[in-house]
Amino acid sequence: MKAHDGMYIDGEWRRALTEETITVVNPADETVIGHVPAGTAEDIDAAVHAARTAFPAWAATPPTDRAARIAALRDVLVARKDEVAETVTAELGAPLAFSQTVHAGVPILVSGSYAELAASHPFEEKVGNSTVYSEPVGVVGAITPWNYPLHQIVAKVGPALAAGCTVVLKPAEDTPLTAQLFAEAVHEAGIPAGVFNLVTGVGAVAGQALAEHPDVDLVSFTGSTAVGRQIGATAGAAIKRVALELGGKSANVILPSADLAKAVNVGIANVMGNSGQTCSAWTRMLVHTDQYDEAVELAATAAAKYGDRIGPLVNAKQQARVRGYIEKGVEQGARVVVGGTGTPHEKGYYVAPTVFADVTPEMTIAQEEIFGPVVSLIRYEDEDDALRIANGTVYGLAGAVWAGDEAEAVAFARRMDTGQVDINGGRFNPLAPFGGYKQSGVGRELGAHGLSEYLQTKSLQF
Repeated sequence: MKAHDGMYIDGEWRRALTEETITVVNPADETVIGHVPAGTAEDIDAAVHAARTAFPAWAATPPTDRAARIAALRDVLVARKDEVAETVTAELGAPLAFSQTVHAGVPILVSGSYAELAASHPFEEKVGNSTVYSEPVGVVGAITPWNYPLHQIVAKVGPALAAGCTVVLKPAEDTPLTAQLFAEAVHEAGIPAGVFNLVTGVGAVAGQALAEHPDVDLVSFTGSTAVGRQIGATAGAAIKRVALELGGKSANVILPSADLAKAVNVGIANVMGNSGQTCSAWTRMLVHTDQYDEAVELAATAAAKYGDRIGPLVNAKQQARVRGYIEKGVEQGARVVVGGTGTPHEKGYYVAPTVFADVTPEMTIAQEEIFGPVVSLIRYEDEDDALRIANGTVYGLAGAVWAGDEAEAVAFARRMDTGQVDINGGRFNPLAPFGGYKQSGVGRELGAHGLSEYLQTKSLQF
């Protein structure tokens, strides 16, 4: 798609209040594919004003009518699915098949789920002698990352619109073309002017201005824990609602009774998808000491098959960061069994699929989020040891447990300090709440739990 040179504010593309631009680069071959405006605080202010003006009418719109607009948005995303996939592939570098299935496909599921929830959610209920109303929070500032550029937008805008909120979106600077395409889809779906607004820009300028804006009632941010901490502090100072989806260092716990080959192969696939740029990726594989050597062989074979089949990382900075973690792993005594810091291609920000063995729980690569195609295999002695290792990071976003008996896996998963656990390879559910314990965040996305983040409660007593 061709980049817009303006912002989508109050139902139209407006010239930006700045001449500065952001260069959009294809990370697979390092070519420039477009430029978008680098929005300022003034652009944010104009967008927030539009959202505030549009809020009363949208909040008063019957939920069934809001549902119909969200369903129309979903239909546009279906019609433009190929264009979405091609755009994500161009600016993120994901292989086209992955972009079609995940980057384009999942937002269609999620937007459809919020069309249904908008129509079916109980926005009013009787509790004894009270009537309790769920009302929209107001103007939402949504700040989204680059790793799942459309999914992260839909996971915020979908429930916000369903709740009756209006939105100002500041997308990641690496993937603004996908956000512009989404704004086009909003317009095409007939969502009223001012209900959704888009300002492209860098986080330190436009993102900060959005988080600080006095007329923004809730800030929903997905990204690093470090930036989330700053946004949380800003919002807290203003007594402003906040939802934070932050980092992860998820454990893939393989109990001795599990199908080891399946657990290892699915575990490697989980991390290699999206080139490891997934906050919920199972980057720590925990294996019983008696099965450890076999698991290392299985993991090495599985990862080696990916070879050139994974895309690049999003930019040169991320490539250097991931390589730095691989170097640190070697320095601290971990053993590279596949991959490493070599350059798979002359052009592009690639990192080879990498598997580490002999990783101990205190190593940097077992504690910090790498955000690349890197898996650490960690041995454990017994279940209590496995649980201690699984829970032994500051994060608690996701994880997996494998066992021959489902009840055994569930019993272990219930003891994990994490927000979402897949049992024996459980499938993605767009209605299941997604979010973290500990420093992985505040609040939940997806389904009814995601919708409730954008609602506030009023009770009338009779």
